Amino acid sequence: MKKIEDAIILKNVSIVDNIFDMKIKAPAVAENASAGQFIEIYTGNGVNILPRPISICEIDKKEGNLRLVYQVVGKGTGIFSQKKEGSILRIIGPLGNGYNIKNADKSIFVGGGIGVPPLLETVKNVKGQKVVVLGFKNGTILKDDFEKAGAKVLIATDDGSVGFKGNVIELMKAENVTGDVIYSCGPKIMLKFLSKYAEEKGIECFVSMEERMACGIGACVGCAVKIKNGDSYINKKVCKDGPVFNSEEVLWND
Repeated sequence: MKKIEDAIILKNVSIVDNIFDMKIKAPAVAENASAGQFIEIYTGNGVNILPRPISICEIDKKEGNLRLVYQVVGKGTGIFSQKKEGSILRIIGPLGNGYNIKNADKSIFVGGGIGVPPLLETVKNVKGQKVVVLGFKNGTILKDDFEKAGAKVLIATDDGSVGFKGNVIELMKAENVTGDVIYSCGPKIMLKFLSKYAEEKGIECFVSMEERMACGIGACVGCAVKIKNGDSYINKKVCKDGPVFNSEEVLWND
């Protein structure tokens, strides 16, 4: 059940370049949140009216806290990056449908860029062997957090500054990464080729789609994706029906 809440910022620090690590106290939202969901944050400046969607990185139900790792990409997120400890943020959440956690012997987690943060809470909720494959243009984030959650971490960077030089699919092929289920989040092109990789390996794959959102609650139809429906397709809303879909459902060739 989604709630509107005035959250208190407990921490908001830059961790690398234009990526920030924020912790907020939001007990009403945290109580109902699960891995793979997101929240919408209002700027509160009276100019940038529409809220900004931010994925949930970690959930602490006991303390009523949420961790958000976000990238500054425009005016809205730029405003968030200037907020100080003790400031108030008006939020709504939790929103969307998160990951359907499977009982598997070996789970694979694949993240690209700012699609990496929502995988952390997912990793923490999965039992069995865990392999995390992360892709970045350069550098890396959250590697230590994934390792503390019991996962083996493989990293690919476009420039080879960390780990394997190339993309996550090339790394997975090089390491012959296999398992029972894949949980993923990142750019659509990455998810498209990951879906093909999963199909070839016979692995069930869940993808968290990144689409531009306005309302975040399914009213504006601005984040529609094509989902297979027999020989045709139907449009589903990433914010309400997703953001997580089974990769076999998605019509990638659009």
